[in-house]
Amino acid sequence: MPTFDVVSEVDMQEVTNAVDQATRELTTRFDFKGTDSTVEINPKTGAIDLASASEERLKAVAQVLEEKLVRRKVSLKILEYGKVEEAAKNSVRQSLKLTVGISQDKAKEIGKFLKADGPKGVSYQIQGDTLRIQGKKRDDLQAAMALLREHDFEIPLEFKNFRD
Repeated sequence: MPTFDVVSEVDMQEVTNAVDQATRELTTRFDFKGTDSTVEINPKTGAIDLASASEERLKAVAQVLEEKLVRRKVSLKILEYGKVEEAAKNSVRQSLKLTVGISQDKAKEIGKFLKADGPKGVSYQIQGDTLRIQGKKRDDLQAAMALLREHDFEIPLEFKNFRD
């Protein structure tokens, strides 16, 4: 039976490069001078930590980071914004968690969506943080892919291991 896997992955090297580019831009832009704005990847949690002098500057830092991520073709759907917290010296900080993989709940939601709106004869299996889709015909699987691309599940979806 033909199958393919639905995954939600992120290229961490591209995220690291985007953070480095954002840091470089923050040090050179005039409107960020004296605001002590930083963008760093926390090695313990893997989250991206933003810090700046005010909430408005923090939003601008996040926007710079988002621009760099988009330019490197990293989906912004992987970012989960934490709440803005007060920090030392009248500054604020925010943590952006990177959502990688498909959770059990999301996998079930995708599976139910396929069962309801997808072609007949298509079934799914949850395998850790991936979802394996099976079908009787190759055309059914391609229709399922098109259907999944059209619907927004709030996570970036990629299709891998298409086999006959």
